[in-house]
Amino acid sequence: MPLIKSISGIRGTIGGCPGENLTPNDLLAFLSAFARQLRQKFPEIKKPAVVLGRDGRISGPLLHDFVRSTLCLNGINVLDADLATTPTVEMAVIQEKAQGGIILSASHNPRQWNALKLLNEQGEFLSAADGQELISISQDTQPLYPELDDLGIVEALPRALDRHIEAILALKLVDRETIAKRNFKIVVDGINSVGAFAVPALLKSLGLEKVEVINAEVSGEFNHNPEPLDEHLGAIKERVKATGADLGIVVDPDVDRLAFIDENSVMFGEEYTLVAVADYVLRDYCPCFYQKISVSNLSSSRALSDVTEKHGGSYCATAVGELNVVDKMKELKAVIGGEGNGGVIYPELHYGRDALVGIALFLSYLAQSDVPVSVFRHAFPDYKMVKNRLDLQVGADLPAILARVKQAFVGERINDIDGVKIDWPDSWVHLRASNTEPIIRIYAEAKTIEEAESRVQQIKKIIV
Repeated sequence: MPLIKSISGIRGTIGGCPGENLTPNDLLAFLSAFARQLRQKFPEIKKPAVVLGRDGRISGPLLHDFVRSTLCLNGINVLDADLATTPTVEMAVIQEKAQGGIILSASHNPRQWNALKLLNEQGEFLSAADGQELISISQDTQPLYPELDDLGIVEALPRALDRHIEAILALKLVDRETIAKRNFKIVVDGINSVGAFAVPALLKSLGLEKVEVINAEVSGEFNHNPEPLDEHLGAIKERVKATGADLGIVVDPDVDRLAFIDENSVMFGEEYTLVAVADYVLRDYCPCFYQKISVSNLSSSRALSDVTEKHGGSYCATAVGELNVVDKMKELKAVIGGEGNGGVIYPELHYGRDALVGIALFLSYLAQSDVPVSVFRHAFPDYKMVKNRLDLQVGADLPAILARVKQAFVGERINDIDGVKIDWPDSWVHLRASNTEPIIRIYAEAKTIEEAESRVQQIKKIIV
């Protein structure tokens, strides 16, 4: 598989040829570049500090040792959170006032993948400018390393998760008392990664004791495809039904994506994780630093716009990617945002997708509503989404294809900041060219599955 280099780090499959897969050579180049960038950015700090954490992947321990040693050899002090969720590392960067962070996780990719996710001093993914600079520095074939007295040291951060949870509990909208009174019975799918201990720890802190965890061994041997989609969640659905649980909670391996299963073993809908949380946040909004604005990417459900407008707020869409959403949220001072893949960004805590704060806010709203999850779901606008793709010939002129689609819908409401999105009063369709494959992703949403699929076929006929 190709090594994917981006402004947020590198991702690939373990082993193989340098430059084509995730190998020690590639890790060394990027880690040395990141260290050099930090030393240049913070010249007043003799040894910049980096928070390091990893998910439960099989390759994690070896990569963790390699990364920790390489950073120290590059004059960087390592604040070691070891097994930790992505949002826990992001929070730790802020809480420890570190100069950067690294998460070893390939998110929802299969077991053979891993990645370096790089964070700045705000606990956020690198800016486009910093990311491009990092890639350029990594190509230097003669880096200069520090001498003995300038090597970094390692300090353990054993309470990183505890401090993350404490910050969540301190949020005004987290209603621990009402959650505890509801005494929810919950099944958690830990996907054999860090969610297996992080999610139960949060639930216990919220006063919930009736919690069962499946796929609870942090082994990295994922018992199903780790992307939290409906077709991958048969085991937790069966367990929710068998135990009579009130709901199921599903996260991905690094716990930045979140999905729920209702008491009937029906998926709440990953698009609706953000919608439900946003409805709660906007309902109880009070004037402060943040504005009554929500932000998500172009491929997210229209339901977020609907609930925002219901509360007298405004909605803004961005290009796909967490960095794009965060940048727009900061620009507009949005009170809530995220991505429709189950990623909740609540800036009162931090600017990063965080399943743990998403769980706390969702359960607060659910507990206050005092209805089953299935009834709770009906409180939100109901749309159906289809996610499709079209394979193209290698070398296909993707910009010309997108231009042809735009021309076919002249007169309709079109957004072309990221591919092409056409909005109709009752539906939309979004086309994006892949950065790594000769394919076009086609997402559509409408009131029914049939209508959404019809929009996808309409687009395919134009392209083909």
